[in-house]
Amino acid sequence: MPPRGGDGPARGAPTRAQLRERYGDKLRWLVLVTLMIGTMSSIVSSTIVNVAVPDLSRHFGLGQERAQWVAASFMIAMTLAMLLTPWLLNRYGLRRTFLGAAVLLGVGGLVGGFSPTYGVMIAMRVAEGVAAGIMQPLPNILILRVFEEREQGRAMGMFGFGVVLAPALGPSLGGFLVESFGWRSIFFVVVPLTIVAGLMARRFMAIDSAMMGERKPLDWQGLALAGVATVMLLNGLVELREDTVTGLLLSGLGVLLLVLFVLWQLRASDPLMNMRLYSYRQFSAGAVVAFIYGAGLFGSTYLLPVYMQMALQYSPSQAGFVLLPAGIALAVTIAAAGRLTSRVPPHIQVSAGLALLAASFLLMALGSLMTPYVVLVALAVLGRIGLGCILPSLSLGAMRGVDFSLIAQGSSVINFVRQLGGAIGVSLAGVGLQWRLESHGALLAGNQAGADAAARIRAFDETFLAVGLVIATAILAAWRIRPRQQPERVGQ
Repeated sequence: MPPRGGDGPARGAPTRAQLRERYGDKLRWLVLVTLMIGTMSSIVSSTIVNVAVPDLSRHFGLGQERAQWVAASFMIAMTLAMLLTPWLLNRYGLRRTFLGAAVLLGVGGLVGGFSPTYGVMIAMRVAEGVAAGIMQPLPNILILRVFEEREQGRAMGMFGFGVVLAPALGPSLGGFLVESFGWRSIFFVVVPLTIVAGLMARRFMAIDSAMMGERKPLDWQGLALAGVATVMLLNGLVELREDTVTGLLLSGLGVLLLVLFVLWQLRASDPLMNMRLYSYRQFSAGAVVAFIYGAGLFGSTYLLPVYMQMALQYSPSQAGFVLLPAGIALAVTIAAAGRLTSRVPPHIQVSAGLALLAASFLLMALGSLMTPYVVLVALAVLGRIGLGCILPSLSLGAMRGVDFSLIAQGSSVINFVRQLGGAIGVSLAGVGLQWRLESHGALLAGNQAGADAAARIRAFDETFLAVGLVIATAILAAWRIRPRQQPERVGQ
């Protein structure tokens, strides 16, 4: 247990002075690698489960409208938890915040693997999502606060190179595990990663974190408004397929609560989301881009493994492997793109990436049973190259020029709106797919042939077309991102 209120050094925990004497200038890079491993574990827990959705659906007897909650519950929890990261950093510092999230993520994976019921599994997915939401803004905050502007692109590229391997390896590893050991095995993968991240944090992170600040009260009212609004909105989207009136009522109430959340943030003394951030044009544009591409990206990440298995009749391992070359391409692209951020304007790099990402889904919409496997791999690679161009430039382009005191909140908010878009995208993808399947008179269950198989393909093609168009609209907002002069950096 940490000391009450986060005061004082814990027994045996190193201080900043001790760590700097021991590691010198390498310390910040070692901390970045530690955060990278933790973030990788959270991304693995997010993406690896998608390959197991068909098996989970059969095991628990789930339709698509319920199966999508395996992914959506994680993303809702992660989205809301991102708003907590600045408060946790101020109160407990980087070391305690990261270690607490790593423990929660590991426990969620361990218990999730032994889930006796669908409800227990969803509860553990929520726990993992909370941990992932706390972890994922941390690297951006570290890079923007500790690294000089000339080093930020390199740091972002190095961090991104490691982190993007997780969604590439996750589905491939998940497919192998599902075929060999069943769906429960995928939950256990995250446990050794969190153990390694925790051990590294204890070694390289100081107890007297430079990120600790004034201990402000948590905005519980704002968190509750955001949480209830998000759940109602997503439930309303799902309910639209069963009961249009109820779905519209829930969705409308969710939107109303989101408006109330914004109004509360404007008047709260210590808001979760400082609305001053939106006075910066490049931040506002970056938030719009993050929301739209998050909806398209995460919605498609949910759809692709299901499409491969249930429409094209590939095995789980084949469905997972299609993303492995794409992940390698993403890792190489993001490393190169990170180095280009100081030379290529962010709005150009982000727009080019969005165009490639949208093109991959629009081309996927032309797929059929005759589409070769290698073409599917190539389209996934094209999309991931686009994603690699987007990630470093979007984070740095949106945050440059933002007041230094708002960096922690700004990084969390950008991640929040991206994940909110992702949670909505996953729900819309599941509901939209079910809608198109029903309109074509097709089902995902069982082996179908002939006209039924063709109808299934058409339903997926139309869903991919919608995803591509959604991502393409983000290009309009991307052109409003402009580089700004970074405010003078305070000493670390």
